[in-house]
Amino acid sequence: MAVIAWMAGLFYLPRLMVYHTKVDPGSEASETFKVMERRLLKAIMNPAMIAAWIFGLLIAWGFGDFAEGWFHLKLLLVFFLSGFHGMLAKHVKEFAADANQRPERYYRIINEFPTLIMVVVVILVILRPF
Repeated sequence: MAVIAWMAGLFYLPRLMVYHTKVDPGSEASETFKVMERRLLKAIMNPAMIAAWIFGLLIAWGFGDFAEGWFHLKLLLVFFLSGFHGMLAKHVKEFAADANQRPERYYRIINEFPTLIMVVVVILVILRPF
């Protein structure tokens, strides 16, 4: 459940930012987006990421996956997702300060990153190619 919640947040937060770029800073809509972004990050994504890490490592330890090559790649990809999460947190702070300088297109492009990582991780877990 934690992974599902975290991934949902990683998909949805950049989409909120796409819409946020279309409204004027300081407007009522902008203030609403700020609340939505902050709550999504703090109340859902942060706890879900922490839980996903804790339970994921416990499960991997229980199954002895730390010795598997595919697991090392999966772990690296999850580190990338965690870095992406941190980058999104930085963007939330920028929007909160009405300091976003990035265009809508940037958020549309980064919105695809977690999907690509997720596809590779799922393939690794199912096929365990090495």
